[in-house]
Amino acid sequence: MAVLDIPQRDAMLPVPTLAHTYAYGFEALRTGWTRHGGALGAWLRSEHALAQLIRFALVGGLSNIGYLLLFMALYGGGVQMANLAGSVVSTALANELHRRLTFHAAGRVRWFTAQIEGGGLALAGLAITSASLAVLGHVAPGLTDVAQALAVLAITAAVGTLRFLTLRLWVF
Repeated sequence: MAVLDIPQRDAMLPVPTLAHTYAYGFEALRTGWTRHGGALGAWLRSEHALAQLIRFALVGGLSNIGYLLLFMALYGGGVQMANLAGSVVSTALANELHRRLTFHAAGRVRWFTAQIEGGGLALAGLAITSASLAVLGHVAPGLTDVAQALAVLAITAAVGTLRFLTLRLWVF
């Protein structure tokens, strides 16, 4: 009989109790966290729409960082050149990551198809964003910088949502 005979209810306690951790050390903590972290990782890799949306946002964030780094590296050659190179490379990278990671479509959709359709959607998103900002500047020319920034965030969020839905339902 153990000195501390504490009944364990595994279904009710996802993380080991303090007494269990004290008795068995960090192995008990590692086992508990691995079990639940593994379930989260499996869910994030699943075909669930919310898991795909999270992966979509992560890929978008990474491609934006890549765009920024490439833009800064090429800035000395001119702003337009840096913007064009950053846009093309980050869009191609994002399309490939969406094909492989976000939508697990590497076996269903070929690289060229993903680049053409994903690139077309990126151009459509750019056109929608540009047109929306032009209309906003015409309709409400006196907006403050903060209001314009919020409008840009709202427009790009709407375009991103449409891009996600189109990629999910049509391309991949």
